[in-house]
Amino acid sequence: MTRPGSAARIKAQAAALGFNLVGITPAAPSPHLLALFDWLAAGYHGAMEYLARPYRLARHRDLNVLLPGARALVLVGLDYHALRLPPEALNDPARGRIATYAWGADYHRLMTQRLKALGLWLKAEAGPESFSKPCVDTSALLERSHAQQAGLGFTGKNTLLIHPRRGSDFFLGVLATTLAFDEYDQPGAASLCGRCARCLTACPTAAFPRPYVLDARRCISYLTIEHPGWLDRALRPLMGNWVFGCDVCQEVCPWQRFAIQTQETAFYPGEVERAAPLLADLLALTPERFAERFAGSALARAGRDQLVRNACVATANGGQHALAPQLAALLRDPAPPVRGHAGWALARLQGPAAAPALEATLAVESDPAAAEDLRQTLAELAIIQL
Repeated sequence: MTRPGSAARIKAQAAALGFNLVGITPAAPSPHLLALFDWLAAGYHGAMEYLARPYRLARHRDLNVLLPGARALVLVGLDYHALRLPPEALNDPARGRIATYAWGADYHRLMTQRLKALGLWLKAEAGPESFSKPCVDTSALLERSHAQQAGLGFTGKNTLLIHPRRGSDFFLGVLATTLAFDEYDQPGAASLCGRCARCLTACPTAAFPRPYVLDARRCISYLTIEHPGWLDRALRPLMGNWVFGCDVCQEVCPWQRFAIQTQETAFYPGEVERAAPLLADLLALTPERFAERFAGSALARAGRDQLVRNACVATANGGQHALAPQLAALLRDPAPPVRGHAGWALARLQGPAAAPALEATLAVESDPAAAEDLRQTLAELAIIQL
């Protein structure tokens, strides 16, 4: 049998690779597994149907399905807290807002490369019979739960992992390994939120049915990133100027006063447009411009159509009347959700004056969902006219 690996040595190597946090826990199922099943049964995962696929649930129940012979999980954290931009830029209604974690380079690639390097180091250290698997969001692991077991923090009422001395602005990654270690970390506290409920009351869309439970179907991050197609009409006015993700439940958290500025310059925005791009520029995005502008960033996950759809909603919420001509032009966009949301936004800005353009669009609309959304918008305008 391979001798146990040195916890101290792998932690030192993880730090040398640039990780800010590291903890080690046995490769056992998450203690929150039943809570996950209840969450899925309630439908809180929305359109993220992949989360309930049988092979993922099997991996949750037995980590040997993820990595045969798995004996330990090495949890790492990487700070992404960057210099805060002026509030007047982030809250400018002429700009769309992007969540802080997506201001710079896509963390998936950066962290995966470093975890692979950590795995190669571990194999050289422990011998060829040692195997490992890097996981950054894409594997069936409850990273936050395992990170809590590895002592990296506690779960907040906003469902995020919070470190008592650095807040929640850090990415999580996992290296599953067949190697056992000479020492494991003690679990973090279950929660240190106390009576505080700032995150719950600050959420613009009331996405928390109760503390420690998120209904993704109402979460702005889910709506702008994970939810394709049509946004709930009742939620659109509540989304503010967010076009990719949302930071509200983190911004109001008292533990965020301990957030540490990242040393990873790749996560810096570089310019204000990476954090709060002008809505006029987003509405004008073509697939080619989108690929050029957001290559290598987390925004590539949403895609051009979804980002333009989100920008339409933000344009209406910000009362950007000067952008009405761009919205009118998007009524002819190839993507049905863009056409429908552009029509909704145009009606919000112009009221009954938008009806002729919407009626003309509806007359030639071939997509059933887009046609229905346009009909609902026109019906709302009719009520306004009365």
